[in-house]
Amino acid sequence: MTAVLRASDLSKTFGRLPSQVEVLRGASLEIERGELVAVAGSSGSGKSTLLHILGGLMHPDAGRVELGGEDLYALGDRQRAHRRSRRVGFVFQMHHLLPEFTALENVVLPALIAKERETTARARALELLEAMGIAGRARHKPGELSGGEQQRVAVARALVNMPEVVLADEPSGNLDRDSSEALLRLLEQLSRERHQAFLVATHSPSLARRAQRTLVLSEGVLRPLQQLETVL
Repeated sequence: MTAVLRASDLSKTFGRLPSQVEVLRGASLEIERGELVAVAGSSGSGKSTLLHILGGLMHPDAGRVELGGEDLYALGDRQRAHRRSRRVGFVFQMHHLLPEFTALENVVLPALIAKERETTARARALELLEAMGIAGRARHKPGELSGGEQQRVAVARALVNMPEVVLADEPSGNLDRDSSEALLRLLEQLSRERHQAFLVATHSPSLARRAQRTLVLSEGVLRPLQQLETVL
């Protein structure tokens, strides 16, 4: 199979000498369509930086990111933004839902930005909210939703443009145990039924155990997980 997302020898350093921090130093990975892959690592290990680089939001100092075989950072800023908006979905720990918009409007927005017809975008958004089990909350604003419901809206928003890969940064970090488990089951179902790739940065042992593969980011390098208990 051809990798949906491939990264080779990524390096990223922040700051200046003598206080430079080398966050990534030759990190590499491949993700296939339909895979659910977890990235584990201690706080400050660089998981968020890695996801931002993989999603076209932050230039690496060195290395290559291929999305569907295309070198993401060989593109100009506008071309890269175009690819990102259509082929990559993002789910963040803090949801980042617009408080003045309803759940449905929050999900529809990325499709409208991508120049999708409003009727088509709304139909797909409603379908996704139905798949998330919260269609009945479509006209509620974020402040009227529970944390688990808000995160489901955020997942639906990430999927509305039918991306090839979804990058999730600690998506269960602010959820209680029951909501976290429900979210994990949802991600498993989506990867299996919709054949979308998920790369999830997490501190959650439960999520890491249930991923098809778990990688550990340590000292700037990604490696296969050996002993879960020593990492999380």
